[in-house]
Amino acid sequence: MLEITPTQRFSSRVGNYSRFRPSYPAEVSDILKQECAVTAESMIADVASGTGIFTRLLLENGNRVYGVEPNDAMRKAGEEYLAAYPKFSSVAGTAESTTLPGTSVDLVTAAQAAHWFDREKAITEFRRILKPEGYLVLLWNDRRTDSSAFARDYEHLLLEHGTDYAEVKRRDAASQKFFGEIKHQKRVLPNFQEFDYAALEGRLLSSSYTPPSGHSSHEPMLRELRRIFEAHQRAGTVLMEYDTNLYFGQLV
Repeated sequence: MLEITPTQRFSSRVGNYSRFRPSYPAEVSDILKQECAVTAESMIADVASGTGIFTRLLLENGNRVYGVEPNDAMRKAGEEYLAAYPKFSSVAGTAESTTLPGTSVDLVTAAQAAHWFDREKAITEFRRILKPEGYLVLLWNDRRTDSSAFARDYEHLLLEHGTDYAEVKRRDAASQKFFGEIKHQKRVLPNFQEFDYAALEGRLLSSSYTPPSGHSSHEPMLRELRRIFEAHQRAGTVLMEYDTNLYFGQLV
């Protein structure tokens, strides 16, 4: 069996990813303006931009944004999603090789993605494309795993049936030390999604560690998801809560 590379992990999940992954709090834009000197004229490289969920927030601030995405299917979905924004440019590139000119951007962002980067190579590339006073911004929507009975049951579902969930969790935790000794700051913002059952199933299937259709764990996982939903739904919905963890600093 061929190993799926990090850049290809979401190829079969693009539809669910674009529809059911959470967006980011509007307060993120305020923090970028106040702490990272972002203005409407700032040039931004959104690295691993995927289907454009975070990219859109940047474009709505009026910025010129280069969405750098290595996965063909994700990049195409992002191009379609952001077609109405004239300041969006789609770029086939990676965190380690963005293809952008040197000292060309004021901000490099990466949402829900830095845990897949080669850290040393990515930092070298980000330093290359950033202007001298530019900032690197990393953010994740981290699902709360113990904030409610539903959250605890959903976490147990992933641990029980996810193909490599524990490994992805370890990688994610390690990546949030991406800045290492580089001076940086952190902000935490509350975020949430409200799901009916169909949307909750789509959210589950958007994850790279969810067993695909045909896998022996796929149907048992969906049966357990239905049970969890019925046990915890109120008026036909459940609430998934997140902490949006935002990290920012200069790489000089």
